[in-house]
Amino acid sequence: MELQPGREAVVRVPVATLWTAPEAVRPVDHPALTDTADVAAWIGGLDRDQQVGDCVLSQLLLGERVLVTELRADGWAHVVALEQPAAKLDARGYPGWLPAVQLTAAPEPGSSAAPLVVDALHTTLRTAPDGPVALRGAVLGTRFASAGRPTEGWRPVHVPGWGEPLWAPEGDLVPLPTERPEAKEVLAVAERLRDLIYVWGGLSTHGIDCSGLVQLGWRRYGVTLPRDADDQAEATTPLALDAERPGDLYFFARPGRRIHHVGIVSAEPHGDRRRMLHACYRQRRVVEEQLPEDRLATLVGAHRVG
Repeated sequence: MELQPGREAVVRVPVATLWTAPEAVRPVDHPALTDTADVAAWIGGLDRDQQVGDCVLSQLLLGERVLVTELRADGWAHVVALEQPAAKLDARGYPGWLPAVQLTAAPEPGSSAAPLVVDALHTTLRTAPDGPVALRGAVLGTRFASAGRPTEGWRPVHVPGWGEPLWAPEGDLVPLPTERPEAKEVLAVAERLRDLIYVWGGLSTHGIDCSGLVQLGWRRYGVTLPRDADDQAEATTPLALDAERPGDLYFFARPGRRIHHVGIVSAEPHGDRRRMLHACYRQRRVVEEQLPEDRLATLVGAHRVG
């Protein structure tokens, strides 16, 4: 079935990047625009300034659902990312552009078996157990439908765009939890991303931004949070300062401005000392640190998910 405006589709590459407009992409972005979307190579080619270019909106993981709203003759598709709430932009999800070749028509509903989720930072899918590589770079938080029982340490899964199941190392996949995780479990996932490069709009273990780190941590456990920090604040429960615990969230805003930054509480507060894990725009990487004075000056609250 071909892509059609008004119908759902799914991402068929390990990580697809959502752009502000087709005309906004730069020559350096080419690796992220192909039918394999080599995001690792793309990020590896960005300089410090290009990492924070405002042409990138978000990213979508393999199998993520979108609503196609427009198809252009030059191969671009305008979509709404249905699994990334963005109330201030579109009630249906996060809108943006990506190459249509990175999508495939949404499959018919499959089995009711409990889905699997990638728990490794990256995994490689093969055409057979220990066989030729089919797809590299599926990342933490990617979900698959099981296609059968494990065989000799390999697990078959259904993958969008592939007629036959592909195989992943069994240890890289875990059942998607059916119960809400404790906040400290989400913090433990985010802690595995320390020193990951900061990329504006990033939402993968190749590169990530502040709200992407929060969203990906909860996605790993099957919980959907909005994509942007200000929407995440609206979707979570405010706490009295000093009531926060590891795994809760800190939000930041300048006077009279909307929330621009979020971090994950990484330790219980002690007086004026507060610590968080966050994707830091200034340092261009994920860090765990005590909040410096200038950051404390913009702290507007602590929130809890759920």
